[in-house]
Amino acid sequence: MRRSRYFTIYQYVTSEYLFSFFVAFLFFFFIFFVNHMILMAEEILSKSVPLGQVLKLIFFSLPSIVSFSFPFASLVGALMAVGRFSSDNEMLAMQASGFSLIRIFLPILFSGMMITGVSFLFNDFFIPLSTIKFTQLYREVLFSNPALELEPYSIKYYQDSILITGAVTNDEIENILIIDRDSDKNRRIINAGSARLKRGAVQEGVISLSLESVMTQTSPQKIRDEYEYSVSRGMVYNILLKDITLSMRNPGPREMSSRDVYEVIREKREKLNQRLKIHREGQRQQEFQFLSRYRAQLEPAEAITAELSRLGQDLMINREKEIQERSLQIYELEFHKKYSLPFACIAFVFFAFPVGLFTRRSGRTVGFGIGVLVSIIYYGLLFAGQTLGFQIYLDPFWAMWLPNVIIFLAGIAVFLGRLKR
Repeated sequence: MRRSRYFTIYQYVTSEYLFSFFVAFLFFFFIFFVNHMILMAEEILSKSVPLGQVLKLIFFSLPSIVSFSFPFASLVGALMAVGRFSSDNEMLAMQASGFSLIRIFLPILFSGMMITGVSFLFNDFFIPLSTIKFTQLYREVLFSNPALELEPYSIKYYQDSILITGAVTNDEIENILIIDRDSDKNRRIINAGSARLKRGAVQEGVISLSLESVMTQTSPQKIRDEYEYSVSRGMVYNILLKDITLSMRNPGPREMSSRDVYEVIREKREKLNQRLKIHREGQRQQEFQFLSRYRAQLEPAEAITAELSRLGQDLMINREKEIQERSLQIYELEFHKKYSLPFACIAFVFFAFPVGLFTRRSGRTVGFGIGVLVSIIYYGLLFAGQTLGFQIYLDPFWAMWLPNVIIFLAGIAVFLGRLKR
């Protein structure tokens, strides 16, 4: 009889939480969809891309939106459910029936753990798969519609050239700058007042731009401080589409599973250790040179003092210099993010349950408001951690996990305070 009573309460609490989670999930999914998908679809539709391909591109983008919606939905869902229990005095009734707060919390915690597992599955399997599919489809769309590359005020890096564009109207670009190398491998800068996409003028697989008011500057590779200038009314510049899509061939950490990312990190760490070894050997050589010159005393006192001072400064600079690998940092940040974002569901549940107990009136509404506010704070912390990880090489673990730790510890503190009452 007692076991049946526990099962009934567990089922009731779980159903209420999952219902609130579903409502919150739809809200966040819609917000992220509007922010990320509508703009992309509008931009592609404006370039006359077939509707079927646009819908496929949107479909392949959904897993990342779904994955990001899970943690915030778990937070808001828990706050809404517990807030309703508290405002309707159902929490008080359950406690009066012999159920402790910990027992009432267990089904919510178990549900949060299940949501964490599903969220991790999306991060580790569906997002890499969908991103690869998205890239493949976008490459096909690009080959059939090169105008997709004509974005205003953008910098495009291709295999052997850089394209910097100004304002774009239909197929015309204003103030375009191209940096590449000519047939003799000399560095070349092409500046044009305007450029227009030529459709059907060249073979398939090539973007052909008709440039007007062109000035070209060429720097000979073997001769320094010499430049050649030329001016022309017009010029046709071709860009191979295979060069445009070259960067899409090698998957980044986001397109890889956590296991594959870890293997890449291990290889990059080995290469970094080799560089550090070479750096230390160079440092030891400098120390040996410093000591040798100090002991030799072959030059006059003033000269040897100046030389020792210079070597000492170089030695201190090399000791303080840190060899850091930016690519390794990016992979480590993405690796920890693949775990920290799903596990935020559990941290949010620990925070939401005790906080929701304090919402005495309008439980769902107040819980929803608090959840949105905390979600914004968490997103800001996550963004700040990732930015600091990129810019100042903050430890990737703390950059991605610190927001979870803060939310979790805050929830534990409130929970313990509630239990003592």
